[in-house]
Amino acid sequence: MLMGIDRTPAAELTARAKELWEYLAGSAGFTPGLSVAVSPQSYLCPTGWVGIVVLGDAVLATAPDPESARFVEQGLTDLAAASLTDTSVLSSRLPLAEILGPATLAYLDQTEFRPQLGESSVTPVSLDHPDFRHFVRAADSYELAESGIQEISTPVFAVLEHGQVAAAAGYRDWPRGTAHLSVLTAAAARGRGLARAAASAAVAHAIEQGRLPQWRARPLASQHVARALGFRELGFQVSLRLATAATSREG
Repeated sequence: MLMGIDRTPAAELTARAKELWEYLAGSAGFTPGLSVAVSPQSYLCPTGWVGIVVLGDAVLATAPDPESARFVEQGLTDLAAASLTDTSVLSSRLPLAEILGPATLAYLDQTEFRPQLGESSVTPVSLDHPDFRHFVRAADSYELAESGIQEISTPVFAVLEHGQVAAAAGYRDWPRGTAHLSVLTAAAARGRGLARAAASAAVAHAIEQGRLPQWRARPLASQHVARALGFRELGFQVSLRLATAATSREG
């Protein structure tokens, strides 16, 4: 065994997470301080936005053009990593038209997985199954989009109650062998651990496939589910849409 190399689950997960986000950034790497790379094709954020990912004390940031990159660096360069995803700090430093996040980034080592099926029975169904389609139609549009449940590439791991889907989970195949988890519970069925049961089945499937489970979440309830399953929160992601260039210069 090589001396001086941290092989703990947290260190291994952080290393794999960094590889993923550097791949998504396109042309940037994590640094100890803020250094904004120009990467118009970055997947850290929507097209034309600024994306910031913080894992531990390391920072990865991209901007769509040189002007935006310079502007963000000038406004944020003196901040500690922990402040770079603080929306109140960001809003006070930059003229922002919109902010998405911050979302927690959590990852799971298979040795730390804590299954949470409880008394619930989870059934795999297809995305076009009538019961799942009814579940989607009844869901709040914002929560549906936030969950990403319609974008999964696996079967839907569904908790069925009285012939209806009460909770659903699955994951989307991301680069670098990553399984990006999604989960959603019907409004009337919350508070009974059904999200944990559905998500537990999806996570077990990801582990069986040799994939790295990733849980990205803004809602606290979703973060609590991830912790219950054994996920480690390693960092944060935030996306920023700057005001127009003219507004930025005036500010």
